[in-house]
Amino acid sequence: MSHTQALCRFLVELNYPQLPEAVLARTEDLYLDWLASALASQGAHPIPLFERYAQKMGPATGPAQVIVNAGSSSAYFAALVNAASSHLVEQDDLHNSSVLHPATVVFPAALAAAQDLGKSGRELLLASVAGYEAGIRIGEFMGRSHYRIFHTTATVGTLAAAVAVGKLLAFNEEQFINLLGSAGTQAAGLWEFLRDAADSKQLHTAKAAADGLLAAYLTADGLSGARNILEGDQGLAAGMSTDAQPSKLSAGLGSRWALLETSFKFHASCRHTHPAADALLDLMQREGLAAADIAKVQTRVHQGAIDVLGRVTVPASVHQAKFSMGTVLGLIAVHGKAGLTEFHQLALSDHAVAAFRDKVSMTLDREVDDAYPQRWLGRVTVTCVDGRTLHGAIDEPKGDPGNTLNRGQLADKFQRLCQFSGARTPAQASALIEKTWNLRNAVSMAHWL
Repeated sequence: MSHTQALCRFLVELNYPQLPEAVLARTEDLYLDWLASALASQGAHPIPLFERYAQKMGPATGPAQVIVNAGSSSAYFAALVNAASSHLVEQDDLHNSSVLHPATVVFPAALAAAQDLGKSGRELLLASVAGYEAGIRIGEFMGRSHYRIFHTTATVGTLAAAVAVGKLLAFNEEQFINLLGSAGTQAAGLWEFLRDAADSKQLHTAKAAADGLLAAYLTADGLSGARNILEGDQGLAAGMSTDAQPSKLSAGLGSRWALLETSFKFHASCRHTHPAADALLDLMQREGLAAADIAKVQTRVHQGAIDVLGRVTVPASVHQAKFSMGTVLGLIAVHGKAGLTEFHQLALSDHAVAAFRDKVSMTLDREVDDAYPQRWLGRVTVTCVDGRTLHGAIDEPKGDPGNTLNRGQLADKFQRLCQFSGARTPAQASALIEKTWNLRNAVSMAHWL
């Protein structure tokens, strides 16, 4: 049996009673966190472009709900808009070792299909776990080389979304194999957009979720796909990786719940900035430093951070500022936080933040790089105006499984993100939080929002 076959067999046999309570509760937490990210983007560019496209090309109404405008459409177009909207504010989850944002591709596809098919909350949770477990393993299989050129959430995300919908459709092993083939051949998404402050990142997740759903519905109707799309001589790894490890596809199936390893985002920026941001914040608090006391900050990072963040020098947009190490650390140093409000009000206009940005550099560090992507270590060396050299270090950024956000903190984050966009009043947000933490008891996901 190939590793792909083993993965497909696991997906077929996975059932709700197998899921530990910790996995169910964490999936509800991740769903809440995803919903907050989608609501926070209401009205923000470029999300209205996706809304207008769905309204123009899709039905005026449909069985699946569009989160940002309280409208509805077909499952395909709802998944498209909801996936775009949940990846804009850079607050959605991340799995470290796969370097994958699972929520923004799995939940939009799963929710849209669940509403279209009349599925329950339990069925949605089971499908979402399947999408996470498969997507994370496929991301790990593709290796570090893949991420240097390809946006893993776009490429692997297409397969993760497809698996979630395939589980809702109760696929057998043969169908899952065909499903991966049809999803994998559509997988795309390149990092080049970072150089231009382009809007492609939201297109990546929109297409991943929608194309994953497309692959699943077509497979259900009899479309065949490549049988060895992951491991084959002309498959995904052959074309998009130089260090693929097939054993990662089947490692720990049924015993290791990879979903539990997923991190929540605390800062509203690219996750590669978080370790250094936390290390600098901890150092400044420990030493009683102000931004004016700091002459230089050297962040010691892994190569992946340089590959992604090194493209941005002087950010031209708020979204690009979230991929600027100097801007993120400038917000941390000058204002003590790097949340949505700070980015939108200060990242591009605050002269103190810009001045601090120019003090920040990135250097490849062997210890940090060797640990990545399993662990994202934060290391900074600060040169003070008075000549002192200080070192900061954190081993688990805020939001990582060992330093996670509890339900109270997740609820606070949800309220903050809803307040930022005005998408929900505090009372409405509170009601939605309680509803999400009882997702497993929802008889039907139709009209859930």
